[in-house]
Amino acid sequence: MSIVPIKSQALDASEVSWFAPLCSDDYDLLGVPNPELRSNWENTSAIVKRADQLGFRNVLCPSSYQVGQDTLTFASGMAPLTQQINLLAAIRCGELHPAMLARTVATLDHMLKGRLTLNVISSNFPGEDASAELRYQRSHEVVEILKQAWTQDEINYDGEIYQLKGLSTDPVRPYQQNGGPLLYFGGYSPPALELCGRHCDVYLMWPEIEANLADRMRAVHARAEAHGRVLDYGLRVHMIVRDTEAEARDYADHLVSQLNDEQGEMIKQRALDAKTMGVNLQVQNRMLADAKGYTESNLWTGVGRARSGCGAALVGSVDQVLSKIENYRKMGIRAFIFSGYPHLQECEIFGTKVLPELKTCSLPVEYGRVPSSTPQTPLGIGERR
Repeated sequence: MSIVPIKSQALDASEVSWFAPLCSDDYDLLGVPNPELRSNWENTSAIVKRADQLGFRNVLCPSSYQVGQDTLTFASGMAPLTQQINLLAAIRCGELHPAMLARTVATLDHMLKGRLTLNVISSNFPGEDASAELRYQRSHEVVEILKQAWTQDEINYDGEIYQLKGLSTDPVRPYQQNGGPLLYFGGYSPPALELCGRHCDVYLMWPEIEANLADRMRAVHARAEAHGRVLDYGLRVHMIVRDTEAEARDYADHLVSQLNDEQGEMIKQRALDAKTMGVNLQVQNRMLADAKGYTESNLWTGVGRARSGCGAALVGSVDQVLSKIENYRKMGIRAFIFSGYPHLQECEIFGTKVLPELKTCSLPVEYGRVPSSTPQTPLGIGERR
């Protein structure tokens, strides 16, 4: 029984996704840069292509500035190089004029033939230190303008930040009908929950103990319910899976064996979201962990010593990881975004040892966002890989 009502209540499959390290976040030893794992087109595109081949249903393409490749440019380059995987492209609201962003997204959605999903983010721009109120007001208005652009003949909008009148939407309709690409969102502050509950489709969480995740889901559901809406829920978490728990724990220890906390803090502070409420919660989780960094069975917080944002990993045997994923599914979580270090190696391990045991789907297909006149992805909803 799920913690709260979910949009895909009857779905017996999960959207299992991988991660594209666009933002210099790939290591074989955390905190120790390896030139061969640099964030560049060749390395990152190879990870996405392999995830596609292995059968992952989506891949998160994050956004940063100091350390990042451009997200939408990268996604457009991957369109002809992938076959069935969706791309979850991060859009930092306000970076582009909303009407121009609507056009960009619609073009990309056509290039991908409906394989586009969007991760709405409200972080500061480079060099900016805006209030949460401003950032979330900006995001509200951007999302509302996008929805007008994708569903109406004209954009007419009178907001605090944007005022648009009589803009034709004829050239900016996306490939996906019924509202355009799905909107995924992660955030923890009251304005963040309001934005998600009012406008988004999938609420993404970072790893915490299961009781805390349940509380997050209830809080977001309350905001969605206030707007007459029901959401789906997702979890972004790193992965260290091996044949035995001992092997997995040994690898976790190896991963941080050359990390010093000063270097880790420098890495974390490069991110534009380094001071957000969500990041602070990940720090608190790590402070509550045991001497080896575990907060509950198989949940290890060591990754957060050198990473802003998602700061924990599932560590264990194949059976332990499958059991943990099933626990999350019973809570009502339907979207999973996994990753590991190095990303290509861990993609291969998870993709061959765990993914074949899971029933997977693409949430946009489940939601009917692809026109009925076009074929669905090669593997249908709920098919076993």
